[in-house]
Amino acid sequence: MKSFKKLSLLTLFAALMVFMAACGGGTSSTEKTASNTEKETPKTEEKKEFSGSLVVSGSSAMQPLVAAAAEEFMAANPNVDIQVNAGGSGTGLSQVAEGSVQIGNSDVFAEEKEGIPADQLVDHKVAVVGMTAAVNPKVGIKDIKKEDLIKVFTGKITNWKELGGKDQKIVLVNRPDSSGTRAVFNKFALDGATPAEGITEDSSNTVKKIINETDGAIGYLAFSYFTDDSVTPLAIDGVEPTGENVQSGKFPVWAYEHSYTKGEATDLAKEFIDYMMSDDIQNNLLKEQGYLPVTKMKVERDAEGKQTKK
Repeated sequence: MKSFKKLSLLTLFAALMVFMAACGGGTSSTEKTASNTEKETPKTEEKKEFSGSLVVSGSSAMQPLVAAAAEEFMAANPNVDIQVNAGGSGTGLSQVAEGSVQIGNSDVFAEEKEGIPADQLVDHKVAVVGMTAAVNPKVGIKDIKKEDLIKVFTGKITNWKELGGKDQKIVLVNRPDSSGTRAVFNKFALDGATPAEGITEDSSNTVKKIINETDGAIGYLAFSYFTDDSVTPLAIDGVEPTGENVQSGKFPVWAYEHSYTKGEATDLAKEFIDYMMSDDIQNNLLKEQGYLPVTKMKVERDAEGKQTKK
């Protein structure tokens, strides 16, 4: 009888343990799942929105890129107003140095511009731009030797027929002395030669329009302005003016696009420059606008123009 009672108690105890495991004792499976979900689900960070105003000026070659980036930045931050002005690299550098704008855009290093206190400015290289000579499509050439390009811009060659083109007088379209595009082109396309007198215009859009509307015209533009066939970009010494050739160091006429601040970038200027360096802008918008990301360059240059492999 005692053995029977003992067996009954053991059976009852075992059944009770099974019941507790299924629906009672310890942490329930629902609680465990909730706990695991809580641990595995990352907390969503609140997106920070910025406010305030920012004035940017300088390089006309940079203007399309910076304006497009500013438009996207303002769309994501409705309380921000960014004004992007051209005027040339010299203007951008002088204005940021005197404190009248927060960011000064330049196609050249601040050290290359006379009268600019470069030691007070901080350089932010946000892109690379390729540049080349551009001619009226009726001129009839698509490639030019560098030595002939120098002769054209210094007035030693005055008719396109001398280069196998149309019997047409050459019309030069230059930039003012403050232009960073002019400084880059003179340095790397003309080997420092001083161009002869011609039409002088700072705005890249206007230069493109003049070349298109003037028979025999030649000027120079950033790659970002070659969006149609209204002007013809020239290869130099057989090397096509492409992004790949700039990145590899084969095509000689290129420059960093600099965004300078007076001292370290702060507040909205810092946020916008950081945005310019973001993967989205560097990998997408730059390409759309005809610029090249700094990170993809296989060569680099210093303020003296010395080019070395990375």
